Amino acid sequence: MTTVYEENERKYDGALDRPLTADGLSQVSGVVPGGTEKLNAVYFDTPDLRLLRSGITLRRRSGGGDAGWHLKTPGSDGIRVETRLPLAAGHKRRPPKELVRLVRGAARGERLAPVARLRTNRTITLLVDAEHRTLAEMVRDRVSAKAPTAETGTGPERTEWTETEVELADGDPGLLDEVEERLRARGLRRSAASSKLGRVLGDRLEAPAARAEPPKGSVAAALTGYLHHQVVAVRALDPAVRVDRPDSVHRLRVAVRRIRSALAAHRTLLDRAVTDPLDKELRRFGKVLGRARDAEVLGEGLARQASGLPAAGRPAEVSARISARYVRRYRRAHQTALQAMDGGRYFALLNALDELAARPPLRKRARRGTSEARKVLERQRRRAVRRLGTALDLPPGRERDEALHRARKAAKRARYAAECAAPAAGPPAEKLRKRMKRIQQPLGAHQDGVVAEPAIVDAAAGARRHGEDTFGYGLLHAAQRAHEEQQVAEAAKARKKARKKVKG
Repeated sequence: MTTVYEENERKYDGALDRPLTADGLSQVSGVVPGGTEKLNAVYFDTPDLRLLRSGITLRRRSGGGDAGWHLKTPGSDGIRVETRLPLAAGHKRRPPKELVRLVRGAARGERLAPVARLRTNRTITLLVDAEHRTLAEMVRDRVSAKAPTAETGTGPERTEWTETEVELADGDPGLLDEVEERLRARGLRRSAASSKLGRVLGDRLEAPAARAEPPKGSVAAALTGYLHHQVVAVRALDPAVRVDRPDSVHRLRVAVRRIRSALAAHRTLLDRAVTDPLDKELRRFGKVLGRARDAEVLGEGLARQASGLPAAGRPAEVSARISARYVRRYRRAHQTALQAMDGGRYFALLNALDELAARPPLRKRARRGTSEARKVLERQRRRAVRRLGTALDLPPGRERDEALHRARKAAKRARYAAECAAPAAGPPAEKLRKRMKRIQQPLGAHQDGVVAEPAIVDAAAGARRHGEDTFGYGLLHAAQRAHEEQQVAEAAKARKKARKKVKG
């Protein structure tokens, strides 16, 4: 059985020469011995240490109270997510398939093999409250490590050191700051290595190529920071999609769209020979994710609406049929997405995104500041307002639906461009973001309705074939039409304010 933990810990070089006391530590009533352990760990990675480069560690550990397979991945706010499986889940030289699946994107499909072996003599100290609850655990580790030499890949290189770890249990996060203050006063400093494996193999990692940083306040700086943030989000969401965590497909698709929007909005400031092929691959991958996302959102939305039908429409029956129908569709679409994420084309896309985040192909104009950033945003604002105006001039029907869909995408691009340019453009960016969101959201609801209409007809046909009453589907279809027109009216209302140029 897989167990997932959020690990909030800090590492320090060296160890105290005398025990810590409870004096001055909030809620801590005592510092008590927690025993000793002898731990043996084997770490797995690709030959070029791709997991370690991504801040990921995968190990098999025996000894101690948490023996088993441990996968640690970066989380938010410095908190690492640890996924555990029992020792029996894998072979001594082959990690469990469940964990291999989670790191497939980071490994780019490369096979994992042992890269280091560590032996640790651990002394545990518990920080407890008045009720003897463990608020935090502090350990002193004496570590002996062996790893293949960097030059030959064979033969052990032995390294030894002592370190201290403090991990939060039931205590308040502020306790870690208090303990750190005490440790610093006693001469300990935060470890530069994020993990024991990083300390052993860090010298095998190539230093990133030096490059000139964009001028602060420039469009280049804002764009570079934004792209880096979104690429990090793609990496973090990859394993979440693979294990089908709630909303993960949608969030990954949003990250992909934000990257595409940033590239499109700033295309005059970028080398399009580099970004156009990348955008094409992002668009393809986004479509794959979109099929799963649409099935998920459409099914949940229609089932929720159906549950509110009057009794004559058989709400429970209609809602259950729709829900079951779209659960099946989502599973098929999600499986298709996973197949795409296991292919070489996807791994090549991840490599291209890493390069984009590290070295965006910026032109000289991107080094300009506020005035250039606001030009970009004004261009996107006009485009979105113009497209929506064109759509609103059309009579209801398929042509207008398609035009509204194009207007929604333009509003979304303008919204994401405003997010991206905010550090350079200043307050007008936030104003534009809000205005575009007020257009995008109702148009998004309208588009969901457009897609839902034929889906309701299909569901009704399926119910009819099974001899079921289809009156409820008719009510649902009519309600969907009315809802779509309400959303168009909301978007038209929001357009009036968006027609004005955003000023600082």
